[in-house]
Amino acid sequence: HIEKGGVNFSAVHGTLSGRAAQALQLGEGGPFFATGVSIVLHPRNPEAPIIHMNVRYFEMDESRWWFGGGIDLTPHYIDRSDARWFHQQLSAVCDRFHPEYYPRFKAWADDYFFLKHREETRGVGGIFFDRLGPDEALAKTDLWAFTRAIGEAFAPIYTELLRRHQDDAFDDQAIAWQRLRRGRYVEFNLVWDRGTKFGLETDGRTESILMSLPPLAGWAYDYQPADGSREAATQAFLRKGIDWKEG
Repeated sequence: HIEKGGVNFSAVHGTLSGRAAQALQLGEGGPFFATGVSIVLHPRNPEAPIIHMNVRYFEMDESRWWFGGGIDLTPHYIDRSDARWFHQQLSAVCDRFHPEYYPRFKAWADDYFFLKHREETRGVGGIFFDRLGPDEALAKTDLWAFTRAIGEAFAPIYTELLRRHQDDAFDDQAIAWQRLRRGRYVEFNLVWDRGTKFGLETDGRTESILMSLPPLAGWAYDYQPADGSREAATQAFLRKGIDWKEG
């Protein structure tokens, strides 16, 4: 049911160059340690969504450390009930730690997973957080527990979504649309994604950095979905600020 999937674990240490440190708004360069887990799954069936999960930790010294991560969903065809359930699961995890985390990180995901050159979101978003460090209200141990809880929520969430759609019927038109949506996924990851930029800047393993790319993708010049089609309905939802949890 998974056409291509990848699970990356990284633990990297070394010296961050001045250029890389400036790009990360860290001031001076110096020794660093970074570790994380990233998962991307591209389903074979266009009715099932792409999912991405990442949790990470970065440290330079006692005042320069943070946790980051998130989970986001990229359906080829947006199913509002799936999107609602997905966001409810994320909200439940966030609410265990801080009442403001879900709305804060949901809005952050809307802004982050956005293709500026297309003026569209990558999918239905999810949550995204970065640089949760000494300035946060939660203690470091609580931030670690929250980050771990996000990682542990991934498998149950995607298992349910895949179960719902892995055996749905689909046709050649759906495959063509799937490849076009995957093309947008490629554009985001190569143009806008911070993790890709950081990995390349720090001489990371190229195969791991590009693990998120789909096996097949497509582009069509000035593609416009037909009025009233499922493709047009999905396109209309690719925007920021939708209250998926209550929708």
